[in-house]
Amino acid sequence: MSEHESIAVAEFGGDGPPLVLLHGLGGSSREMLPTAWALSDAFRVLLIDQRGHGLSTRRPADLSREAFVDDVVQVLEQYAPGQRCILVGQSMGAHTAFLTAAARPELVERLVMLEGHVAGSDDSGDAAGPGQFFASWPVPFTGEDAARTFLGSGAIVDAWIADLEVTHGGLRPRFDADVMQRTIEAVHEPRWDEWESLGTPTLAMFAKNGMFSDSEKDELVRRRPGTERIDFSAGSHDAHLDAFDEWIGALRGWLLSDTEVPPAR
Repeated sequence: MSEHESIAVAEFGGDGPPLVLLHGLGGSSREMLPTAWALSDAFRVLLIDQRGHGLSTRRPADLSREAFVDDVVQVLEQYAPGQRCILVGQSMGAHTAFLTAAARPELVERLVMLEGHVAGSDDSGDAAGPGQFFASWPVPFTGEDAARTFLGSGAIVDAWIADLEVTHGGLRPRFDADVMQRTIEAVHEPRWDEWESLGTPTLAMFAKNGMFSDSEKDELVRRRPGTERIDFSAGSHDAHLDAFDEWIGALRGWLLSDTEVPPAR
């Protein structure tokens, strides 16, 4: 992170082990708030707006995967010095979390990846699609109704609309479409070497109607046999929003299997 860039961090919970939540592409830490609240009785939760998103620097010069990892490392060293943390990420955030654990295993106690993968894609359309979609938004929206008319319905749409920034011209997303496309292009580079060498205890979680095929899920575990896997009975790629109860139940169950804590509130 350069001196001209900033990463927004919010903190929840008390004296429990540090746990970092990382959102997906085009999102922000706001969509992770329900997860943070559900875990704050047992963990000290840190919410990060990844670079190019939310309240962090909107147009950072460096959008490499290494830059995203460096941001997380700096947050860990600042907010939890001398402690090993739990990293929990969804989609792009899962990819960031995995690469952080691979690069700095001494900082990471456990890793949870929701709807995340490491294979990348050799189809340029996979990376271009999200950027084209975000670029198609007719912003600024005149109001929430206009945003919903264009974006439709669903849990992820609710999250996008809740995160829109109020400006003099109307409501705008807290990201730029070209930055999103450059970001996802880097995510689509295969990272099997890092995955196969990863030593951190890892849980991979997939939604019933998520992004990945059965063969892709199987390959992730086959190429790193120690990986634990949970398949949800419901939910989309954004299962932390539209399969929340199952997500939290599985997450808490795995993280707290060796710890006695009060039930989720």
